[in-house]
Amino acid sequence: MPMMTGSRFFAEAMQAYGVTHIFFVPTMLLPAMAEMEDMNIRRVVTHGEKAAAYMADGYARASHKPGICMAQNIGGANLAAGLRDAYMACSPVIAITGGPDSDSMYRYLYQEVEDFSMFDPVTKFNARIDKLSRLPDLLRQAFREATTGAPRPVHLEMRGSHGQVTEEEGNLELIVEEQYKQYPAFRPEPEMERIREAAKALTSAQKPVIVAGGGVTASQAEPEVVELAEKLSIPVATSLNGKGTISDDHPLALGVVGTYSRRCANQGVAEAELVFFIGSHTGSQVTNNWKIPRPGTAVIQLDISPADLGRNYPNRVSLLGDAKVTLRQLIEQLKPIEPRTSWIRRAQQLVSEWREEVAPVRNSDAVPMRPERICKEITDFLPSNAVLVSDTGHSGIWTGSMIDFKKPEQRYIRCAGSLGWAFPASLGVKCALSDRPVLCFTGDGGFYYHLAELETAARFGINAVIVVNDNRSLNQEIRLFDAAYGGQQRGKSREMWVFEDINLAKVAEAMGCFSVRVERPSELKGALERAFAANKPAVVDVVSDINALASRAWS
Repeated sequence: MPMMTGSRFFAEAMQAYGVTHIFFVPTMLLPAMAEMEDMNIRRVVTHGEKAAAYMADGYARASHKPGICMAQNIGGANLAAGLRDAYMACSPVIAITGGPDSDSMYRYLYQEVEDFSMFDPVTKFNARIDKLSRLPDLLRQAFREATTGAPRPVHLEMRGSHGQVTEEEGNLELIVEEQYKQYPAFRPEPEMERIREAAKALTSAQKPVIVAGGGVTASQAEPEVVELAEKLSIPVATSLNGKGTISDDHPLALGVVGTYSRRCANQGVAEAELVFFIGSHTGSQVTNNWKIPRPGTAVIQLDISPADLGRNYPNRVSLLGDAKVTLRQLIEQLKPIEPRTSWIRRAQQLVSEWREEVAPVRNSDAVPMRPERICKEITDFLPSNAVLVSDTGHSGIWTGSMIDFKKPEQRYIRCAGSLGWAFPASLGVKCALSDRPVLCFTGDGGFYYHLAELETAARFGINAVIVVNDNRSLNQEIRLFDAAYGGQQRGKSREMWVFEDINLAKVAEAMGCFSVRVERPSELKGALERAFAANKPAVVDVVSDINALASRAWS
């Protein structure tokens, strides 16, 4: 085995695994960063550890490769907090931090707090590298854990406040396991008997519905979902993570179901007699707190995680496997059936009624703008190969329900729950997909979390376009504050959810970005055109109605 420093080994390993970007806050592994000087690896220095984790998360979801983020010991807890969203979204992020060594433990080392256990709840593998000899096998294990089964973050804590264990020299053999460079690393198949049971249940049901979850996106099984739906005349709803599985103008598309949803999707799933969950945890968001589908509805569930099969809805048939290969097997087992004409007609009626209901706000010329109109303008403008990255809260509701995807290459990547995630994540997405248009949709409340990363985007030329639904508030909380005050807010209540009226376009311009402030619906199309043509990071600050609230989810 060749003699080399751990720093050199780490750099060569990152290159061999196809890593193109590392997101970090200094001073972690600086000799290794120096070793990468002549490698095709971009070392993106951020203004905060959470932002670094969010960028790595966006990179991983967009590229289907592990995203790498790092922090020295004092930033470890911040980095752990940033992994929460990646964990909830099943995203393969590899986080690397510094940690204590035996000479400094229990002696009040500057900046040292034992935070290793903080990574346990937000990773599937949490390990220490105390000896240089363990660097090769544990780094391989990190890639293996991150990309197999349901992808999730992993953490390696390296001895020394900024990973000084890697500055030692040793006999280190670089072994690269090709299948763990991307996910899914494996595509397991279920037993054929289960396939036949599922085929029988789907063909015999009078009113079946498919709910496509994030596992469809992870497996890249969108074509198989549409093929199955068309073959058996089955309406398709999606989770937020699964948005884009089927074109929104497809005759079988119901839209996003759950809490951040279209009413027609919730109604369609509620009326179904059989629901086929594909790559979905069947958690509270996709089921509107387990009210849709109705308890007692027959369920088929396909998932790569055996522990999730039947977790929230008892399964008539459980399929353990990768979504893409399992659906292909299922399609090949199916025999032609008569079209479910009346059921499809009912699903289309629900969609038509919903579209008629929301048309007035989607086409509204009101000033300040309605967020539904912002979403209509984005729908009309969005390039055919664009990636839309959405924040949570109102941003998730507006984009999930009001933006239509009509082209198969359009992608949707959404925040799993951490407000403020979308902006830094969109920079990671753009790093992974530099040749594709990337549009981030966030509110001003979410944008403020990591505003400093505008400088990062400008410094590194990460040319994402950020559309800010700027209602100068956290207006999704209006109903909560109303209830807290017994129905009518009073006194200084608005201090808790209303911000100063800041021109965010001027802030972005001062930080080296293209920017434009939009106050009227007629201005938005032109603003988007200029933003995407600017060849630099861009902020489109759209002034919107502070009183525009999303409808409550239908149940």
